[in-house]
Amino acid sequence: MSAALTAATRRVLLLAIEARRDDPPTARWLRAQLDRLDAPLRIAIAGKVKAGKSTLLNALVGEQVAPTDAGECTRVVTWYRDGPAPRIVLHPHRGAATPLPVTRRDGALVIDLGGTPAERVERLVVDWPAQSLRAATLIDTPGIASTSEATARRTVAFLDPDDETPTEADAVVYLMRHLHATDAAFLESFRDQGVARATAVNTVAVISRADEIGGGRIDALFSARAIAQRYRADPVVRGLCQDVVAVAGLLAQTGRTLRQSEHAALTELTRAPRERLDADLLSADRFLRSTGAGPAADVRSRLLHRFGIYGIRLSTTLIRQGAASPSALAAELVARSGLHELQEVLHSRFGARRDLLKARSALLAVESVLRAGRDPRLAAEVERILAGAHEFTELRLLGALRSGGVVLPPVAAEEAERLLGAAGGTAAVRLGLPDRASPGEQRHAAHAALERWQRHAVNPLYGRATADGCRVVVRSCEGILAALPR
Repeated sequence: MSAALTAATRRVLLLAIEARRDDPPTARWLRAQLDRLDAPLRIAIAGKVKAGKSTLLNALVGEQVAPTDAGECTRVVTWYRDGPAPRIVLHPHRGAATPLPVTRRDGALVIDLGGTPAERVERLVVDWPAQSLRAATLIDTPGIASTSEATARRTVAFLDPDDETPTEADAVVYLMRHLHATDAAFLESFRDQGVARATAVNTVAVISRADEIGGGRIDALFSARAIAQRYRADPVVRGLCQDVVAVAGLLAQTGRTLRQSEHAALTELTRAPRERLDADLLSADRFLRSTGAGPAADVRSRLLHRFGIYGIRLSTTLIRQGAASPSALAAELVARSGLHELQEVLHSRFGARRDLLKARSALLAVESVLRAGRDPRLAAEVERILAGAHEFTELRLLGALRSGGVVLPPVAAEEAERLLGAAGGTAAVRLGLPDRASPGEQRHAAHAALERWQRHAVNPLYGRATADGCRVVVRSCEGILAALPR
């Protein structure tokens, strides 16, 4: 069905380009939307200042490509996409694009605007050869609630344009420490506008810096995962985002970029008496001021910058337990950071429905053109796709279930979301079966689900909106059955 939807969207874009051939700027913009259908999914990373956006982006890429020094590093919207060779290009609001030098310092990419004020920069585009960027282009955004109003405004303007044009992001990963009022307000505005309009299925929330919860205790990540679980069950949060994941971004970034020298320095720390090291790791100041045997002060400072106190505590414990090589330690750090869980969520929630998300973005672009000048033929074609594509109907019902617009008993609501593709688009995932389930098992489960939801659809206790929603789930079950081999 996604291939048919993409083909129909492509036809609409070509019609729109033809209709605006006398308006070259609009035609060029629509042509860019057409090219976007064949490009990787665009995922924006947003959040408050110092929420750990750049650190998490580095962890996802597997290299230190985004600056993470103290202060507000990301002053402009920065795109990271796969490319044959490293390249940085500055795109100003006015004038021609300018290449910037590609330099690295201590293994990290350094981005220098060359004296250009940030307010004059529309975006930076960083091309970087990375396997992780082939499936999705990552977009780092300035922090909302920034000390600089102009800096915060760049993120809002990018994700929620006030001229009613669709945002250039297909989906959003929103970082927060806890759900504060500013976080909820931002997610609410994004839900009602742009690419996520009327649905929360294009947004995933991340409890970032999870290792700092509870004062950085050794069980901090367990506490963070428990908090994420509570948020997932909260009706308010469910109406704002599709999922909540806890991630220790610094731990993930360091695990993905661990160096031999760092493992050696950590191993040297473990040779100190356990009581002495535990005392040194009670705070950053004590660790830096330690006069005991072990790495020199400058090495301790670099370890603290790269791992944080929690990361050093965890790493030395893991080395004592047998992580005798850099690769073994790196694997443990990444596994414990929550990065794998986030990657799985991004794959199942965004990657599996990338064609749908890109088609939605393109149709929103055509809608914005229709608002500027009415075209009956074009309007009819867009309406036909939006009304006829079951994928969009599923998205609308998912949003209604999560926001409370359609109410079902808890068990039925959970199954409805799964059958609609909230957890992933494959038949096995929708049916709640393991990936290895045979076609026969899947057909049996699909038939059972179809019969169950046909009964829900005629339940006289359900109101009109709920009954209509049940019929949408019935159609999804029929689609699952039709796609399964006989």
